[in-house]
Amino acid sequence: MIIYKDIISGDEIISDTFNLKEEGPVLWTADCRKYLKGSESFQLEGANPSAEGGDEDEGGEGAQTMVHDIEDQFRLVWLKTDEGMKPSKEAYKSHLKTYVKAVNNKLKEKGASEETIKEFQSGAAAAVKKILGNYDNYDVLMGQSMDGNAMHVLIDFRDDGVTPFATVWKHGLEEMKV
Repeated sequence: MIIYKDIISGDEIISDTFNLKEEGPVLWTADCRKYLKGSESFQLEGANPSAEGGDEDEGGEGAQTMVHDIEDQFRLVWLKTDEGMKPSKEAYKSHLKTYVKAVNNKLKEKGASEETIKEFQSGAAAAVKKILGNYDNYDVLMGQSMDGNAMHVLIDFRDDGVTPFATVWKHGLEEMKV
């Protein structure tokens, strides 16, 4: 299995178990799955739930919440402002400028081929335009280190309105074989 880590923060972002598809020269998309998580109810062998008063709390501890599999598997965190909303489009545009510059510098630092660097540089502007044009539809998540300068994973829904998918920056990831 290959796990893809953010080249800036080192956070694990996605793996090859997701069906990664190229979306232009610099972006990858991958379908996700949304499911209910929480309220696991455990019972020890030989325990008598009625004697323990276990029948009243059928759902177990905690409330159930809907999560994306990518969010759960890679411990991604929802990016929200103090008001509980995702950042404004202008704030995100500012992040993208800084992020694209940082990825470009990391590619050079890591000795990426000239062809790879040119592919990223030429495709980044179109990718930024595409992302900003669709920004209102995205949920924004970040790696568990919560490094504000690192990659943000964007979640949207396919045209069917049911299938969520993640968008990540191909050049902002490095492979780690496990």
